[in-house]
Amino acid sequence: MADDRDEWLRQLRHRIALRREEEQRAREAAKVVTEQERERLRCYQERQQSAAARMSAELIQYIQQLDHVLLAALGVRPFSFDQMRPTSLPPSFKPEPHLNAPIPAMDRYEQVLTEARTLYKRTSNSHQQWLDELNVAHSAYDRQAAEQRKRIAEVNARLDQMRADFNAGRPAALRWFAFMVLERSKYPTGFPKTFQVAYRPENRDLVVEFELPPQGIVPEVRAYRYVKSRDAIEPLRRSQKEVKQRYTKLIARVALRTLHEIFTSTPRGLVEAIVFNGRVRTIDQVTGKEVRPHLLSVGAERAKFETLDLTNSSPVPCLKRLNALVSPNPYDLEAVEPFITFDPKRFDFSDDMDVASGLDSRRSLPKLSPTEFEHLIRELFVAMGAETWTALPPKDGGVEAVATSDNLFFGGVCLIQAKQSSGPVDLEAVSALAAAMTDHNATTGVLVATSWFDRAGELFARRNKITLINGAELKHLFKEHLDIDVVPGTAPPTQVRPSGNRQSGRPGPVA
Repeated sequence: MADDRDEWLRQLRHRIALRREEEQRAREAAKVVTEQERERLRCYQERQQSAAARMSAELIQYIQQLDHVLLAALGVRPFSFDQMRPTSLPPSFKPEPHLNAPIPAMDRYEQVLTEARTLYKRTSNSHQQWLDELNVAHSAYDRQAAEQRKRIAEVNARLDQMRADFNAGRPAALRWFAFMVLERSKYPTGFPKTFQVAYRPENRDLVVEFELPPQGIVPEVRAYRYVKSRDAIEPLRRSQKEVKQRYTKLIARVALRTLHEIFTSTPRGLVEAIVFNGRVRTIDQVTGKEVRPHLLSVGAERAKFETLDLTNSSPVPCLKRLNALVSPNPYDLEAVEPFITFDPKRFDFSDDMDVASGLDSRRSLPKLSPTEFEHLIRELFVAMGAETWTALPPKDGGVEAVATSDNLFFGGVCLIQAKQSSGPVDLEAVSALAAAMTDHNATTGVLVATSWFDRAGELFARRNKITLINGAELKHLFKEHLDIDVVPGTAPPTQVRPSGNRQSGRPGPVA
């Protein structure tokens, strides 16, 4: 009995020991799994933190690109005609690898001849085949090289002609070159590449209509962080005030960059000023239709622009120094009225404007009698909506009248002056109309000229609610409202006169 009892106890102890060993192994296995799971979680969280850091770094880099939109252009060599000349000549002839060298049979002719004449004949034929293939390849290369040289010569010939027209001050060449300056300008991703350019030889200035980047170009997120408790990468938002400030500075930098790129790429005497209109393409939240409000407009004189230190200056004060019109709230799309509305008709003085009316049946406005000219101008404005017309005694020739209408231009009382001019209408004539408007309590004024206006007059008119209608626009209005073809007056000069043009085009002081 004692032996049975001892055996039973021994077996019990053995089973208990085995169970403990199993439990120990289970605990150790569970510990390994726990450690593995903890390590997996740690690695996952590190990857998420790295992802958040990477996203933040990319965001910071993009913001730096926006902040350096202007500075990036200051270090670039000014654009020139030479940069457009193709310089790549045809590469030297390089045959295919199997044609690089003849098969060694001819070099080993003596050995091959002694070894076997049949082998020589076979290798000799192979050598001739190699020569034939090499000649075919070389002929193909010569044809391609000749075609490439011809294309290069044609491109360079066109560039040489365009350069000659550019140096002669021809508007088409100046428009094209300024367009190429802007086309070659490299902006960060997300910037639109839409613009129009016009050149006015009478003022020696370029008018640029430029599409600004949309509000969404400035990220509303400033950084990203990984939140372990929610296992989520969450954005850290910028304040709305910062977003708006950054957008205002950005469009100012774009405007200054455009002025810088064109001024540094064009010579004095041809481009003395640039009118930059910046507008943005967006959707009106009320109507759901596309709108393009102007957010910025500036008429920059070269001499004044070159006094700015763009490297160390803040962009918005720089524009204010140039008397720019900047939207009080660009991010909210609060529009401004541009200095000069970009209208192709305004800059399209066709050659037939200098043709005498005796050569065709059209009436030449400068050659009409004062009575005929007044009658025609009155007829035009009545067709455009003038409800009453009261002629005034002209002070210096031409037409002067008071018209009223609810729809004519700005509505209300409108003082109209029309001049049969053959040269540029200057600031003095525009300011005289402003004084006359005060005398007659006119709501607005319209100055019509059969020629064109200088830049100083245009800027003054913009500040004093005066609408200017030049010869090209007058021609268009007669056709649109009266279906009459007329010959306006003298077109602006197509070439710059080095000493005869005394127009300064500088706006007066702005308070």
